[in-house]
Amino acid sequence: MSTERMKAEEFWNREHIVEKFWKGLADGVIYARKCKECGAIEFPPHIACNTCGYHETEWTTLSGKATLKSFVRTGILNARLELEDRGLKYVCGEVQFEEGPAINAVILGISKKKAKEVREKLPVAVRPVFFDMGRYTTLFFELDE
Repeated sequence: MSTERMKAEEFWNREHIVEKFWKGLADGVIYARKCKECGAIEFPPHIACNTCGYHETEWTTLSGKATLKSFVRTGILNARLELEDRGLKYVCGEVQFEEGPAINAVILGISKKKAKEVREKLPVAVRPVFFDMGRYTTLFFELDE
């Protein structure tokens, strides 16, 4: 078999990272990828490392322990209508996992009144919420009170 054909087959036989990630959330597991070269953790998972550029990563799981570092209340132009329709109060904020990665995420249960109180205490602990959106499960957070 030619080298080119082997490379093409290797490419097409790669694991479907997106599929494992979404199935993990449905099962209450937060999957990430850890770089085999520098140890950096990629979340959401990527095949290659964004820290050092190395081309191989391996599966790892995140504990879900995280800290809310900052947040903003949403306005009409960036509202999550699927949450608004359910009458849920929420903000969007920067969440950093204990294992290192930081993401932008929805934090449930923070009303306008509660936002003032929480802002004075930042950073605060949050925990994962595996939120059923109907066709898929997504990862949100809530205060770990």
